[in-house]
Amino acid sequence: MASSTVRPETADRDRERSEDRDHEHAVARRLLASAAILAYDPATEVDWDTPLDKDFHGASPEWCSLYGTAYWNEMTEEQRKELTRQEAASVASTGIWFEMILQQMVLRDIYAKDPTDAKFQWALTEIAEECRHSIMFARGAAKLGAPAYRPPRYVLELGRAFKTLAFGEAAYAAILVAEEVLDVMQRDWMRDERVVPFVRTINNIHVVEESRHMKFARDETRRRLARAGRVRRHIQAFVVAVASYFIVTSMVNKKVYENAGLDTERALAEARANQHHKSMMRSSCSGLMDFLASCRLLTRPALAFYKRAHLI
Repeated sequence: MASSTVRPETADRDRERSEDRDHEHAVARRLLASAAILAYDPATEVDWDTPLDKDFHGASPEWCSLYGTAYWNEMTEEQRKELTRQEAASVASTGIWFEMILQQMVLRDIYAKDPTDAKFQWALTEIAEECRHSIMFARGAAKLGAPAYRPPRYVLELGRAFKTLAFGEAAYAAILVAEEVLDVMQRDWMRDERVVPFVRTINNIHVVEESRHMKFARDETRRRLARAGRVRRHIQAFVVAVASYFIVTSMVNKKVYENAGLDTERALAEARANQHHKSMMRSSCSGLMDFLASCRLLTRPALAFYKRAHLI
């Protein structure tokens, strides 16, 4: 006669899954509560009406791709400020591009799931915030006097493939990398009185609201990797690293130099060799790399791409 006794290992698995679900729901409820209390409307919070004051930078000069180079030392203060404004607009445009990828991946992840679930409602809340951020970045770039900067065509097509095929931890870890890199530089910009005030407000809004998104992405990455096997982990580590490389290397469009009135070829050469900028990127990503290492996502192939992007 078949026994009705539940095997101990089955009971353990069921208990772990129940605890995981309870943790997920608790995190989602906390994030929803935070969004209800601490959220911004960029349409009213940002000063869109005051004309651009060109006595200010668009970003902290130390984050400029040419800061510390011979070319930077030769530039006038007006040229430096114009370049930081163009670079800030380029970073914002890259942010819009990736936030559109992010929104589609999150929507696909929650498709046909329980709408009464706190995780489902948090996902929609995150998407709503990302929509506001994208509009805010677009208006900010326009006010900085910049054109629409876009990644190269092949990067756009790779992004199209990534948003369609990436799933689980690869999607959430890539979201985390993009948001963490932006978060570190924007924390500097929002405190810097040399930066034009409306950009500082934009950065503050993004930093506050993205802290919730990063918390969720970290939690989802850990959870989805908890039972991943070696092959899956290595594949996903590689996918995340490649996506991160193209996101980070697309932040400063080469057209910013021409639009700032500089010699593009010389500027590109000095930017590529700029050890100061590479050091800024590495130091800003130390916490992120520690997290990826704790998730065992820093495999040898992945490390090669992070090093090429100067993130480690």
